[in-house]
Amino acid sequence: MRTMLFTGLMALSLPAMSEKLTIERLLDDPALLGTTPRGLKISPDGSRVSFLRGKESDQNTMDLWEYNLADNTTRLLVDSRAVQPQEEELSDAEKATRERMRIASLKGIVSYRWSPDGRQLLFPLGGQLYLYDLGAKADQAVRSLTPKDAEVMDPQVAPSGRYVSYVSKQNLWVVDVKSGENRALTTDGKDSVHNGEAEFVAQEEMERFTGYWWSPTGDWIAFERYDEIDVPIVQRFEINADRTNITEQRYPTTGKANVRVKLGLIRPDAPANTAPTWIDLGPEEDIYLTRVNWTPDGKSVTFQRQSRDQKTLDLVRVDVQTLKQQVLLTETSKTWINLHDDLKFLKDDAGFIWASERSGQKHLYLYGMDGKEKVPLTRGDWHVDRVLAVDEAQGRVYFAGNKDHPLDKQVYAVKLDGSDAAAPQRITREDGWHEATFAADDSGKGVKLFVDSWSDPKTPSQVSVRAPDGKHLAWIAENKVDDKHPYGPYRAAHITPEFGTLTAKDGQTLWYRLLKPSGFDPSRRYPVVSHFYGGPTAQLATRGFPDVFDEYLAQHGYVVITLDNRGMARRGRAFSDAIYRQTGAAEVEDQRVAIEWLARQPWVDGKRIGVFGWSYGGYMALMMLAKASDVVAAGVSVAPVTDFSLYDTHYTERYLGTPQQNPEGYTKSSIFPWLDGMTSPLLLIHGMADDNVLFTNSTQLMAELQNRGKAFDLMTYPGGKHGMSTPAMKKHVYNTIVRWLDRQLKNDAAAPAAGKKS
Repeated sequence: MRTMLFTGLMALSLPAMSEKLTIERLLDDPALLGTTPRGLKISPDGSRVSFLRGKESDQNTMDLWEYNLADNTTRLLVDSRAVQPQEEELSDAEKATRERMRIASLKGIVSYRWSPDGRQLLFPLGGQLYLYDLGAKADQAVRSLTPKDAEVMDPQVAPSGRYVSYVSKQNLWVVDVKSGENRALTTDGKDSVHNGEAEFVAQEEMERFTGYWWSPTGDWIAFERYDEIDVPIVQRFEINADRTNITEQRYPTTGKANVRVKLGLIRPDAPANTAPTWIDLGPEEDIYLTRVNWTPDGKSVTFQRQSRDQKTLDLVRVDVQTLKQQVLLTETSKTWINLHDDLKFLKDDAGFIWASERSGQKHLYLYGMDGKEKVPLTRGDWHVDRVLAVDEAQGRVYFAGNKDHPLDKQVYAVKLDGSDAAAPQRITREDGWHEATFAADDSGKGVKLFVDSWSDPKTPSQVSVRAPDGKHLAWIAENKVDDKHPYGPYRAAHITPEFGTLTAKDGQTLWYRLLKPSGFDPSRRYPVVSHFYGGPTAQLATRGFPDVFDEYLAQHGYVVITLDNRGMARRGRAFSDAIYRQTGAAEVEDQRVAIEWLARQPWVDGKRIGVFGWSYGGYMALMMLAKASDVVAAGVSVAPVTDFSLYDTHYTERYLGTPQQNPEGYTKSSIFPWLDGMTSPLLLIHGMADDNVLFTNSTQLMAELQNRGKAFDLMTYPGGKHGMSTPAMKKHVYNTIVRWLDRQLKNDAAAPAAGKKS
């Protein structure tokens, strides 16, 4: 479960007159906030930065672009509609993957990869696979590599450049780039068996979207084979406008069986029907295969094995010739272990970098290949987000973190010898939020540049090329908001957020972001919307630019607060572990602190405070109504989990264990035992084809509210998935929310409360 947000970045160059935002304009073309790049990558030779950008006439249709550092020019490489003019027809598997990657609303070229020599770019489009040649004539630059019925997923380029690989119809395939021959490396993928794919919980909860990994030399492919025969079949109705599909989905509900997983090795040039070499994953079958990585020489592959209770994680090294294994390290936790992608092997078997939260904060450590820790690379009361690059030539590690402010993300560098672990060098210079992209492999030549996407509460998302010391080199997208910018007519109405802290019941610090209404008058008393997510792995109150829907609400007369309660990310384990064994308790306590604080402010009407959330935020909105209707006047809940026994294994068991182990925790974490306390109005919204938080969560809630005689308002969306992916659907969702909040919080005559019988 990952946060569903409606975010964007805007500027503050103020003209004399300005219009207020509308829901329609937030989603109409051209993109209100500018066509800023996404999918940024640096070419292997460092000469270009490639990226995806939406069309001015359709911001959700992506084309492939490049910025050339040699001549400082930006040019369109591939127009997706020129390659495929007709509407895309995607397989059900690809649709599901895009939904889990939160890119279901995008069309055209949504992903791509560089060839190792930097001369070609590989991209899927409409289920087929294409190769773009930078050196070819424009009319000959793009060629198809796969048959029309291939249903391509997860394409990759072999390190040798000779092959391109992909997954099709549950099997792993390779294409010989020169001859164009397509060949299946596995053939048993059908029914419940999948080769080269990441299973549902890997995609949705582990943030692992691939199921195969090329060795650095291109001699081997390690791949996952999973069999979901034991996973319960959930029969759900996908209700669309013109039809109802009965979908049988294998959905691993908590406490039930997961997939059976194997890890195999196969050569890309293996003769037909060659059996893979299988790696022993250990005596316990009920485990998670969370990560797979190769050592730089390609002689060893490593895998990370997580126990079903997620309290133990082993990093195991396997010699590909002898299959001899070595457990390099084992992490343990009394609560749960958070996964990461910060394993980085050094060349010449010199050791590896690893991230751990054993100190209470996530930090980096240097290990030898014997599995013994050499030295901590970072330390202190702050959080490392992820490793960005390792420059062995200069003996430096670049990483993202929040050392200077808990609401910022900055780029830092530390020495590989650990001598500056407590005082890393800050590379990015502006306060706020930085998303940095480094080259995938510096080939031993050292880091020469990186791409930085930066914003703060007053600045739009700006993308630039930076030197290793943070010096600005060039703009890729300055995204300057002027009179010609789509946001130009609205910029004066922009509201800059305020930030502050409150104190949780256990004494920990809670940060909030606050937007005051347009033309704020401290002598007036305003209605409030508390917009939160509240769940783990997220942080919303940051010093990047605020959520544009929050901006809309503030411009239309609301005080809007977002508070990050205990259980959320980037604040250390004492902060996150407060939800262990029971959710919906500490989070509600903290959100109540924020509401009670607001109610005491002279410029707030304490009787008109509403709450709104989506996904885990939808669950939180229900919990706030059920446990805090005395201070919450109304609540909007979108796509909520209502009973965690309906949710998946890896997410739910991480925090609650299984229903068999922790029945009381599941009961208290469910909304149903607390419904008698729900006396304030509720608007419930859910997509009728949601395959993440199943629609059953809401139908069970509807039935229980009806059984108890409680009134509520309801909006359901035929064909709607978890993110309500079409622009028309999103417009309707947000307009529905606004109209309902206005009736409940702005009008004197409110609708009947949920606790009153209709």
